[in-house]
Amino acid sequence: MIKNLRTRRTLSLALLILGGTIFFLAPANAWAGATLVALGIALEIAGIVLGHRK
Repeated sequence: MIKNLRTRRTLSLALLILGGTIFFLAPANAWAGATLVALGIALEIAGIVLGHRK
């Protein structure tokens, strides 16, 4: 786990932005869209978890 708070928060913000962008740009195609939406949600969750303190 990353101990430096500033690095952890920066990485968390980057993951949230990347997840939101993937979620927003997911195509309407059923399989590709669902896969990208799931990937976007996973990145958002990882960013939120990473941003929280222990």
